[in-house]
Amino acid sequence: MIMNKTEKFENERAERIATQSDDSFKKQSIDWAKTAMDKQYVYNFEWMGRPIIQFPQDIMAMQELIWKIQPDLIIETGIAHGGSLIFSASMLELIGKPAEVVGIDIDIREHNKLEIETHPMFKRIRLIEGSSTAPEVVQQVVALAKSKNNVMVILDSMHTHQHVLDELNAYAPLVSKGSYIVVLDTFIEDLPEGYFENRPWDVGNNPKTAVHQYLKSDQSFEIDHTYDDKLMITVAPDGFLKKTG
Repeated sequence: MIMNKTEKFENERAERIATQSDDSFKKQSIDWAKTAMDKQYVYNFEWMGRPIIQFPQDIMAMQELIWKIQPDLIIETGIAHGGSLIFSASMLELIGKPAEVVGIDIDIREHNKLEIETHPMFKRIRLIEGSSTAPEVVQQVVALAKSKNNVMVILDSMHTHQHVLDELNAYAPLVSKGSYIVVLDTFIEDLPEGYFENRPWDVGNNPKTAVHQYLKSDQSFEIDHTYDDKLMITVAPDGFLKKTG
């Protein structure tokens, strides 16, 4: 069978991605990520006027995922300034079908809440204030998800092992087959021990350790290393989990 030019390009890209993730490149990427964190690089960017505390590479990956999945519900834990919510909502706006983003945070600061609620993309956003693992919050989200056909989840709140594991247990069952749950800040495991001073997470106690434990009990998800390998610079190594079963 003769491939057309698009198929040829996509095959060449897949082959290139599969071979670029060598140990030397990975080490350079981790070293770069540490330097970037030292310089608070992650705070430099905005999406449609709101701070989005992510590496630009991860924003690009999320754009690819949302366009590919075409979700009608995105569940996000952790809101901060709201940039990620605005980003997800703007992607859903571009897709054009009825869809919304649910943002959950234990403390939505009033000035951030005001900026989110007055943003043009707020028409696609629903805010829930409370712990993402609190039973009453989970129940609200489960009720919302029941009427949705294609659900995606992004975890970016408290980064301790137990909290992320509890979030995975609560929200992974809502993810549709073929969709993803993206666990951010798994790179904590790859940074020097004690790097996050005065934080409750560290090497051995972070989102990546929670992912690896969760996958032992849920065989319906697998790590999609395509994203680690294509990005190389990411806060989410081993964090792009595809629901295959």
